[in-house]
Amino acid sequence: MIVGAQTGTGKTAGFVLPLLQMLAEKPAANHPIRVLILTPTRELAAQVEQSVRVYGRHLMLRSAAVFGGVNINPQTQTLKRGVDILVATPGRLLDHAGNRTVDLSKVEFLVLDEADRMLDMGFVPAIRRVLGLLPKHRQNLFFSATFPREIRALADSFLRSPVEVAVAHRQSTADLINQVVHPVDKERKRALLSYLIGSGDWRQVLVFTRTKHGANRLAEQLEKDGIGAAAIHGNKSQGARTRALAGFKDGAVRVLVATDIAARGLDIEELPHVVNYELPNVAEDYVHRIGRTGRAGSSGVAASLVCGEEDGYLRDIERLIGRRIERMNVPGFERGSAPSAAERQARDSAAERTPHSRGRRQGRPQAGGQRRNGQQRPRGRNERNEDQKGNRRRRGAPSQRRSADKSHPGHVGAQAQPKGQLRGAISAVAALFGVNRNR
Repeated sequence: MIVGAQTGTGKTAGFVLPLLQMLAEKPAANHPIRVLILTPTRELAAQVEQSVRVYGRHLMLRSAAVFGGVNINPQTQTLKRGVDILVATPGRLLDHAGNRTVDLSKVEFLVLDEADRMLDMGFVPAIRRVLGLLPKHRQNLFFSATFPREIRALADSFLRSPVEVAVAHRQSTADLINQVVHPVDKERKRALLSYLIGSGDWRQVLVFTRTKHGANRLAEQLEKDGIGAAAIHGNKSQGARTRALAGFKDGAVRVLVATDIAARGLDIEELPHVVNYELPNVAEDYVHRIGRTGRAGSSGVAASLVCGEEDGYLRDIERLIGRRIERMNVPGFERGSAPSAAERQARDSAAERTPHSRGRRQGRPQAGGQRRNGQQRPRGRNERNEDQKGNRRRRGAPSQRRSADKSHPGHVGAQAQPKGQLRGAISAVAALFGVNRNR
């Protein structure tokens, strides 16, 4: 089956409930894995498995979730005891298969949740390897809110005579989501976001960025503006990701800044606001992002901060969803307008609160230990030790090492090459005593 429906309409229940009923009618001894559900993210795997537990709490069925970022040994022990329904991410499932701690030979049903993401080119090799471990005769069920044409063609290569069920247009967005575009210059997005959150007293906001670094930076900037924020993305440890998401759900974190790792399937009860700080470069991802609000009959607001270079992305999104999104200029933040006095004051205050602001404050040393008057500041032993540790950490990244060495000529380990460490050490000692090594 290929099943498409709007985000927030209950696709998880749509496949979990019938599967639970069929398994309960024909129980199996020793609890072999009869249902395999694959998801693209760890958070979604945990959420789907929790739904299985809730829906099947009165049934004698076992379920488990296996995903990366956590210790594999507890998962191995759970699999040894036997589970009827396994929810997994492909990478960790293949780890278990390689360790021979999972047996997929009895699988009767394979479910790909967020199937379009599972079938993009990054996941296809892993999916093919997983399929090679499954029985040839099974039922495949693909669920998603979007099925781009190329993904649909790929899905057909995995399926035989599939039945298609479509609830509303595949790429459509929920009518209860109020979508709005705020045109703004790129360099003023952060100020506009802080203004919208503060002036509207938004208490729970999910903000999407394109990159992991951008998510970290924006969360730090919001904190400096006095707005509690946390970032979640693929480079965070699983513990940090779990804590950030839990804090956001229970209200301890006001703003959760995320990459598209949070766009797929995550159900946050009655989330009122979603903000596209940067538009996705894949139009279908917009549908999944804003689908975190307006779920299960609730209303929500999806705001997009769009600069001039993103107008092409916006046209692609509007073409996909089949409607024009309302433009709404925020007074004082229109494209090309001068920053307001309040905005300049807030920016200056944030700069004053920022530590190590590149020597802009009077008397603050600049990079390389230089003061504004050109005198060398002697460095203490602890600072030199930290430099040596940092140099050892950089050795695995040549491009970073070169850029760091150029900016710190006296750095221990600079010009890392044969005899480079000795020359770097001599330079560091010479710098301590104000001696020109070249003389």
